[in-house]
Amino acid sequence: MATETERSVELTRTGKARFRATNVRGKTLDFGEGNDDDFTPIELLLAGIAGCSAIDVDYLVGKRVDPESFDVSIRADKIRDDLGNRLTNIRVSFDVTFPEGDDGDRAKESLPRAVAQSHDRLCTVTRTVIVGTPVESEVVAH
Repeated sequence: MATETERSVELTRTGKARFRATNVRGKTLDFGEGNDDDFTPIELLLAGIAGCSAIDVDYLVGKRVDPESFDVSIRADKIRDDLGNRLTNIRVSFDVTFPEGDDGDRAKESLPRAVAQSHDRLCTVTRTVIVGTPVESEVVAH
């Protein structure tokens, strides 16, 4: 049973190296190892980082005016070294256009601060990656 602060997702195998994630609201997302059009787990992690920060920034700068365009890209290098497989050099880029006028100018001026607030304090996904939270595994075999 989920608590107020707990977040959870259930996975069900749908084929060889293919899974369906289901959230507590019943929405599903299929993913796999990258042999088809579905997202891979690495792409989902990157989407989580970029998406979490994008939502934060949208709320913060959107208090002033809605942007005319708002695009976020994220990239990383996948490496294998003595620490195992992992991502390095993760970089999130914001490309935002605001309408002309005082509100747009104020929103544009607030953008760097909003991105920094998301990175340094607000985005749960980014903060979890940066802080380095341990992941425990449990096995139940039948």
